[in-house]
Amino acid sequence: MIYRYAAIGLVALLSLTGAARAADCPAGTLGTSRTVVIDPAKVHRVGGGPDYGTPILEDREVILTFDDGPIPPWTGKVLDALAAECVHATFFTVGTMARAHPALLKRVLAEGHTVGTHSERHAHIPKLPYKAAVKEILDGFATAGKSLGDQAAVAPFFRFPYLESTRATETYAAAMGIVIWNIDFHASDWMFLTPEVLAQRAIERIEQKKRGILLLHDIHQRTALALPVILRELKSRGYKVVHAVPTPGAHVNFEVAAKIDPWAAKAAPLRSSRAKPSPTFDGGPVEDWAGQR
Repeated sequence: MIYRYAAIGLVALLSLTGAARAADCPAGTLGTSRTVVIDPAKVHRVGGGPDYGTPILEDREVILTFDDGPIPPWTGKVLDALAAECVHATFFTVGTMARAHPALLKRVLAEGHTVGTHSERHAHIPKLPYKAAVKEILDGFATAGKSLGDQAAVAPFFRFPYLESTRATETYAAAMGIVIWNIDFHASDWMFLTPEVLAQRAIERIEQKKRGILLLHDIHQRTALALPVILRELKSRGYKVVHAVPTPGAHVNFEVAAKIDPWAAKAAPLRSSRAKPSPTFDGGPVEDWAGQR
């Protein structure tokens, strides 16, 4: 009920439009039921439940999201699976991966998916000093724009690596016009699971909550193999896929970045239960992202 009443109050915050309906897709495919248009000026966080982000979904609706790519051949296999079911997703690219595989990122965009970012190097933001942390965020957007050849093509959507932020970086993101994305369920696909087990876990967790944002990683073979099964199960169980996009013209405000007062940002109230107090030290090791792959 909390979700339902909150969603009713979103009329002033979100514009909802139809998208990729059954008539636009081959018979028997899952399709994208609708597109939700998110205004970064009014919605600062989505996913993670009503205590964290703005509810944007109805019962039995799912948003598909993919982190950490692109990387051949698995991002391409993921795109093939999505195209086969005529659905659209949001990809949170890592800057170093976008730089290494620009053609693949351009394919993501060309096939109608949303391109957000996931930092430049997949650094653990709370372990970085403030200047390094905001640079990590900013560089990720800049690299994605350069890789696509169009900065405006990058949605102002960001997911913190490891889903961990600080009060300073959340304040910074909001000032930059960035929407922070959390998740509602995942498939544990960073673990060495079979595609069958991975798909089963994803569906079981979706069934528990009945709506939300699904986290997957397009850098893994097991995820690429599990995705067709996940999509078939969503279709057979009556779930609908929703595609999220920003309002037309919404973009990261690079000019504001240099004007944000770091001391004011650090002193801002914690914006969510997932944010951590800003670290008082000037360094700290970055977790080994390569070990996650």
